[in-house]
Order: sequence, then structure tokens, then C-alpha cells
Amino acid sequence: MASMAADARRAAVLGKPIAHSLSPVLHRAAYAELGLDGWTYDRFEVDEAQLAPFVEGLGPEWAGLSLTMPLKRAVLPLLDEITETARSVEAVNTLVFTDDGRRVGDNTDIPGMVAALREHGIEQVETAAVLGAGATASSALAALSRVCAGEITVHVRSEARAAEMRAWGERLDVDVRIADWADAAEALHAPLVVATTPAGTADALAHAVPERPAALFDVLYDPWPTPLAARWSMFGGAVVSGLDLLVHQAVLQVEQMTGRSPAPLEAMRRAGEKALAER
Repeated sequence: MASMAADARRAAVLGKPIAHSLSPVLHRAAYAELGLDGWTYDRFEVDEAQLAPFVEGLGPEWAGLSLTMPLKRAVLPLLDEITETARSVEAVNTLVFTDDGRRVGDNTDIPGMVAALREHGIEQVETAAVLGAGATASSALAALSRVCAGEITVHVRSEARAAEMRAWGERLDVDVRIADWADAAEALHAPLVVATTPAGTADALAHAVPERPAALFDVLYDPWPTPLAARWSMFGGAVVSGLDLLVHQAVLQVEQMTGRSPAPLEAMRRAGEKALAER
């Protein structure tokens, strides 16, 4: 989408809080590997009220923005175009400024999840389970619609969350079954478990990991491994991490913002692993 000119271009990640973001590390590693010496990638703490003025104030040197919470839906009114992937979950994590001045919104979290699963040999499963029903869970359902042939059980804490997940299931044409969080240990027997909960929430489930677990996708990456992921690995199950997701979605962002493909996945992964190890 973006120009491939080698002159100075800018990109950044926006959100609040944002200091923890690994996106600058990943994108800068890609620029270095691609020889884009004039490109810079920064981070800015921006909330919903500040988003429109920030975007309106950007000049023609800007190639794109990565958006994290709480901006993934707040950006929608500012866009000229939105991809079908982003529209499916009403959430945009990637804003690309085209050469003719249009603002195009996309969601690379969904294909990033699919790519991360496939990298670990998970192409298709008969059923799956999702832990949690927050913002990431809708993207998880959208990703699972591409790899899960049957029912997806979502474990939630409240009826309000249950209603939201039922609505997303209908919208995404996914067979969703709602289960209570009190029974979340049952989810660990599924062929694929996707943990979308905040840090610490699923720690208590680690003791319930079965002796022969299948596959776990834990969207967290710091601290890593989580107790659940560590126990899962100890019993020989396949584990996909939040860093896997972060790298794969960033690869797609780099390709869209720079016009270069393929983006250097391994160089970006190494940079992310090094940054996490130094924290």
C-alpha cells in the first residue's frame, strides 16, 4: 500500500499505556534488515480523545501507525477505507497512509494468529476452547473460524460477556458454546486452547493441565512463560506464545507500510526475544 521510496518515512505505535510495547523493536529490526536507513518507528502514548488530533496533525512523511488498546475501535471514524478482516471484528490495529492520501485500516492480529498457529503445525482442529471474553477474544474467534471445523467453547465470567461472545459468534458464523469460568479447567482438554486473559488470570489453571495436552496459544509474552504455558510445555504439549503472535502481525504491518515483501520474520523474532530477555 505504501510507497517503496527509500527516503525518510515515519511510523509509530499508539496506545495507552504504551511504554511496554515491543513494536518499535520489531519494526526497527525489519527496517535495518531491509536497508530502510531513513525509516523511523516510535511510540506515543495516545488515548481516545487525543487520537483524532494526532492523526490529523501527521504530515506526508508518515507511512503508517500500529494501534493498540484503547484505540482499535476509536480509529474507525477516521478511516477512508477498512479491510474486510478489520470490519469483521470492528477493530483496527494497522493504519496505512497511501500515496494518494487515504487512510486504510486493517487488522493483522487475525491473520497473525493464524500464521503463528500454522508455524507450529496447527492447520486445523475439530474443536477449540477460548479462555476469556475481552477484546482479544473476538479476534481469536475470527482466527479460529479459519482453523476450527466445529464448536468453540468460550469460558466467561459474566452474562454480559457471554452475550458479547454469542453475538461475535453469530457475526463471524462461528459455532460458539458459552461455559462458566468456574469450569475453565475443562477447556484444557480441547485440541486447541486459546488463552486471551490478562496476566495472572489463568495462572490457577496450571495445576489442571492434563498429562497429554494438545495445543495452547497463550497471547501473553511478558512475563514468559506463564505458569500455564510452562506446565503445558513440561507435559509435552505444543505452545504458541504471544511473541509468536506479535511477530507475525508485525510482519504483515511492515509489509503494508513499506511495500516490501516478505518482511524479515526471523530478524524481527530475534530482536523481540533479545528485548524480552533484557527486561
